[in-house]
Amino acid sequence: QVQLVESGGGLVQPGGSLRLSCAAFGFTLDDYAIGWFRQAPGKEREGVSCISNSDGSTYYADSVKGRFTISRSNAKNTVYLQMNSLKPEDTAVYYCATTPRRLGSGYACFRGYDFWGQGTQVTVSS
Repeated sequence: QVQLVESGGGLVQPGGSLRLSCAAFGFTLDDYAIGWFRQAPGKEREGVSCISNSDGSTYYADSVKGRFTISRSNAKNTVYLQMNSLKPEDTAVYYCATTPRRLGSGYACFRGYDFWGQGTQVTVSS
């Protein structure tokens, strides 16, 4: 059974940092595409960052480029999202997602996910 469990969310001041973790159970991440998404109150879910399983490339939404970094530990079967220079507009519930299907690179790796975690709240406020 595929399961994703996010952790690491919390309350942080503007300019601060958080590292989100997404632990995978029931499968190994090696050949899976991985994405981080977020949804703020009253807004649609949006892609934040992803790792394509077509070519291993990473992709970031313009709003987080240069501030967020996605990474993966195959040994721990876990994906991370390091978030620096956080802004109030980063406040949202953050979700990780995965699929064994081959996703394209670039913006295409935000589409086609089959399995989702339960989400972790990130609040950026002074």
